[in-house]
Amino acid sequence: MPAPSARPAPAPSSTTPALTTRSRRLALGVIATGMLMIILDGSIVTVAMPAIQNDLGFTPAGLSWVVNAYLIAFGSLLLLSGRLGDLLGRKRMFLAGTAMFTVASLLAGLATTPALLIAARFLQGIGGAMASAVGLGILVTLFTEPRERARAIAVFSFTGAAGASIGQVLGGVLTDALSWHWIFFINLPIGLAALAVAVPVLPADRGLGLRAGADVIGAVLVTAGLMLAIYTVVKVEDYGWTSAHTLGLGAAAAVLLGAFIARQAGAGTPLLPLRILRSRTVAGANLVQLLMVAALFSFQILVALYLQKVLGYGSARTGLAMLPAAAVIGMVSLGISTRLNARFGERRVLLAGLVLLAGVLGLLARVPVHAHYLTDLLPVMLLAAGFGLALPALTSLGMSDAKADDAGLASGLFNTTQQIGMAVGIALLSTLAASRTDELLAEGQSRATALTGGYHLAFMVGAGFLVAAFLVALAVLRPQRPKPLTAPEIDAATV
Repeated sequence: MPAPSARPAPAPSSTTPALTTRSRRLALGVIATGMLMIILDGSIVTVAMPAIQNDLGFTPAGLSWVVNAYLIAFGSLLLLSGRLGDLLGRKRMFLAGTAMFTVASLLAGLATTPALLIAARFLQGIGGAMASAVGLGILVTLFTEPRERARAIAVFSFTGAAGASIGQVLGGVLTDALSWHWIFFINLPIGLAALAVAVPVLPADRGLGLRAGADVIGAVLVTAGLMLAIYTVVKVEDYGWTSAHTLGLGAAAAVLLGAFIARQAGAGTPLLPLRILRSRTVAGANLVQLLMVAALFSFQILVALYLQKVLGYGSARTGLAMLPAAAVIGMVSLGISTRLNARFGERRVLLAGLVLLAGVLGLLARVPVHAHYLTDLLPVMLLAAGFGLALPALTSLGMSDAKADDAGLASGLFNTTQQIGMAVGIALLSTLAASRTDELLAEGQSRATALTGGYHLAFMVGAGFLVAAFLVALAVLRPQRPKPLTAPEIDAATV
C-alpha cells in the first residue's frame, strides 16, 4: 500500500460510477435505519427499566448501570471509531459496528442476571459507537452536491430527533404486550436487514491505512479521558458536584484529555489532526450542539417524567402524547429545512430554531400541576418544530469543512459532543430538579407540586443553555449569503 501522504483517498461518491441515484438513496436508508435502531434502543430501555428491575432483581443503584454502561462505552469511543473509520474504511467500520450491536442486542434479550445485561449493554455501546461515528462521514462523501447533502442530512437528523419518541411508544407496547426482553430482540430483524442491504450498497473504501494516524498512545489517552469524564458526569447525582469523587475524577479526566491534545499537536501521525478544530464553523457548531443537547434533555426526558409522575400517564400513553413533537419535527426537517437552509443559510435557520426551542422550555417552565394536554402541552409539542430547523442546519455546519480523508473523524467529533452534552444535561438538570423537589417537599408542598417545581427549575436552566447556544452561534458562526433555489436546484434537493 502506498504511503498515505502520497495521495489521499478520493471521495467514493466521485469515483464510483456504480453509485446511481437509487444506490445512494438505498445507502442513505441503510445508514438512517442503523441510526434509528441505535437511537430507539436508548429510549426503549428507559421505559422498560421498572420491568427489568423486577425481573432480574437489580438494586436501585445497580439499575442505573443498564443506562450508564451503554452511555460510557458509546460516548467514549465515538471519536476513536470515527478516526478508525477514516483509516480502515468507513464501510468496514459501519458493518462491524452494526453486527456487534445486533449480536449484543441478542445477548441483552437473553440475559438472566444483572451482570450479563450490563455486559451486553456495554457491548451495545461499543457497536453503536462504531456504526454511529462513521454514518455522517459516509453521507458527506456520498452526497457531494450541496442541496443533495442538505437533504440527506435532514433525513439523518430526523431519525435521531424522532427515534426517541418512537422508542417510548414502542418500548411501552412491547413491555406490556410481551416482555422487556423484546425491547432488545426487536433489534435483530432491523440489524440483519440493515447488514444485508449495506453489504452491496455502501461504497467500498480502503481507508488511508493505519500509518496515517496509528497513534496508539493518543488513542489510549482520549478513550480513557472521555470514559472517565462521562463516568464522572453520570455519577454526579450520587456524589454531588462539589464532592471529592466528582472533583478528583473530573480533574483526572481533564489531565488525560489535556495530555491527548498536547500529544496531537506534536505527533507525526496524530489520531486527531488539530486542523479540524481550527475551523471556526466546525468548532462553533460543536459547541452549540453541546449546549443545545444538554438543554433538550429536559424536553425529551423530564417532560416524559412529568407526564408519568405528575399527570399519571402510563408509558405507552406518554409516548403517544409526545408523538406530535416527532411528527412536526419530521415535517419540518424532511419537508422544508433543506430549502430554508439553501435560501437563508444554515446559520440563520439555526438561530431561528434555537429561538423556538428556548420558547418551548420557557413555556414548560410555566406548565401547571394539573395541566390539560390540549391547551397546556400540545402547543409545546408543536413548537418542537424548532428542533427540525436547528438540527439539520447544525449538522450541516458541523460537517461543512470535512474533507474526504477526515469525514469519519468530523462525524465522530460531532457525535462525541452530542453525547457529552447529553451526559451533562442528564447530570445537571436531573440533579437540579431533584434538589428543588426535595426543598419543596420539606416546605410541606404536595408531591405533585414539588415535582412540578423541580421540573420548572430544570426547564428554566435548559432555556438558559439555549440562550447561550444562540449567543455562541451569533458570535462564532459566520454569516452566509442567501442562495435562492432555482427550479433545477429544487429537483436536485430531492435525494
